[in-house]
Amino acid sequence: MYKAATLLAEEGASNPLIPHAYELVVGVFSFFVILFVVGKILMPRIQKTLAERTDAIEGGIKRAEEAQAEAQALQQQYRDQLAEARHEAARLREEAREQAAQIKAELREEAQAEARRLVEAAHAQIEADRQAAFSQLRAEIGRLSTDLAGRIVGESLEDEVRQSRIVDRFLDELESSPQAVR
Repeated sequence: MYKAATLLAEEGASNPLIPHAYELVVGVFSFFVILFVVGKILMPRIQKTLAERTDAIEGGIKRAEEAQAEAQALQQQYRDQLAEARHEAARLREEAREQAAQIKAELREEAQAEARRLVEAAHAQIEADRQAAFSQLRAEIGRLSTDLAGRIVGESLEDEVRQSRIVDRFLDELESSPQAVR
């Protein structure tokens, strides 16, 4: 290969790797025209498109950040409302417990008052029954005493006024004696 290159150089043939001068001038002129067209026409459009895309991306990021901040604010608001609802439920439960305790105390007091009233009525009834029994017993003792006294004396003690006086005096003496038993 080396021999072929030297052989071509000796013959004065042109080198295919080195361009001719007119090709260099046309190439340089074409390069500057293309550079001008790209720099003045295409580059602003490309930069405008890139700026729009950058703005869209940054705007999207900003909108996403705003949406995320709004979502976090809504989530915090939801948490606050949930905490408030829990607090309200606890307060209502406490009020219900207090009302239940109050109702229970009122019912207990009413039941105790009713029990006291029933006990007092029972005591009054017992006292009335005792008085009635005492009166009936006193009358029966008086009748038996007059019958017995009439048999002992041998005469009838049928006079009611006298009979009543004697029985009352006898019973009064019995009640006033220290050995009298009720």
